[in-house]
Amino acid sequence: MTAHPGNAGAPNPDGTWPALAEQAAAAVNTRFGHRLAGLPGTWIGSIEAGGPEPRPLQLPWSEWHYWWQAHYLDAIVDAGFLALARGRRTAAHAELRRAKELLRGIMARNFGRFPNSFYDDMAWLALAAARLNGLSLRLTARPAWLAGLAIASLTRQLHGAYDMVLGGGIYWSRKRDFKNTPANGPAALHCARTGDPGTARAIVDWLRTELFDPETGLYVDGIHPSATGRDVENTIYTYNQGPILAALLELGSRRDLDDAADLVDAVNRHLGTPGLGLRLEPGGDGSLFTGILCRYLAIAAHDERLPEHTRETASNLVAGTATVLAGQAPVLLSAAVQRWSVLSAAAG
Repeated sequence: MTAHPGNAGAPNPDGTWPALAEQAAAAVNTRFGHRLAGLPGTWIGSIEAGGPEPRPLQLPWSEWHYWWQAHYLDAIVDAGFLALARGRRTAAHAELRRAKELLRGIMARNFGRFPNSFYDDMAWLALAAARLNGLSLRLTARPAWLAGLAIASLTRQLHGAYDMVLGGGIYWSRKRDFKNTPANGPAALHCARTGDPGTARAIVDWLRTELFDPETGLYVDGIHPSATGRDVENTIYTYNQGPILAALLELGSRRDLDDAADLVDAVNRHLGTPGLGLRLEPGGDGSLFTGILCRYLAIAAHDERLPEHTRETASNLVAGTATVLAGQAPVLLSAAVQRWSVLSAAAG
C-alpha cells in the first residue's frame, strides 16, 4: 500500500505494514486460538479473548460463529502467503500447518461435517479452503486433502441453493425465503476462482439486476419473495461490496473491469471517511465487515487492468483503515480478525 502506518496509536509506529500484520497475527493466535477440546491436530478461535490454554469443547447449543472461523482461516492463509513472499518458507509452513488444524477444528466443531444451514457461511469457508489449498500447492506441490473435501462439499451445497425464483441467485439459508448479497457475492467469487465462470457470471448478472443501487453505485442487502413479488432490504453494508468487486476482477471482461472501477469509486464516495479509510461497522458480526472489504480492495489496488486512480483509491482506503485499527486490541474474535486482515491487506 502507498501510505505508512503513521502514529495513530499503533504499537510500532515506525514499523512496516508486514511487521504490524505479524504482530496482529500473534495477538489473535495467542489471545483467541487454542486446540479444540485439547485435541492434537486441531485449532479453533474463541469468541472472546483469553489465554492460550486448552478449553473444553463447546456444548452443541453453546454460541459459536462458523463464519468468524472462516475469516480466521483466511487470515492465517494471508500470513502464509505473506511469509512466502518475504522468503520465510519455514514460517509459511507453520502457517499452513495452523490453517490445516483450524479447518479440522471447524469440521469437528460442526459435528464432523462442513455444511451448515447458511449458504453465506458455507461460501466464506469455501473461499478460505480454496486459498488454503492454493497455499499448500505453492509450498508443497501437493493439495491439502481436507481442504479439497471442504471445497467439494461446500460447492455442491452452493449449487443446490441456486434456482430461478426471483430470476436467479442463491438463498441465504435452508429456509429458502431470502436471497441476499452476503451469500451471492462470495458464492460468485468462489465459482469464478474454481473454474465455474458460467455460474459466477449468472450470479453477478443477477446481483446487478436485482440488488444494485444505481444512485449510490453500491449493492444493497437482499430480497424476499413476497405476495407482491419482491420485498427488498435496501441497507448497504461495507462487506457486501468486497466479494462482488473480486468476482468482477476474476471474470475480467471489459465491462467487468469498468464495473469494478466504478464500484471502487462508489465505495470511496459513500463508505469512505476522508483521512480515516473506510467506515467501521458496529456489532459482533459487523466487526468483520470492513476487513472483508479491505481484503478485496487490496486485490484491486494491485490489478494493473484497472485505472491508476482506481488502484490508488483502493490502496489509500486500505491504508487509511489500517492506520485507524493498528493500535487497537479487540476483545472479540471478529474484530481481532478484522484488524489482522486489514493490516495484512496493507502489507500486501
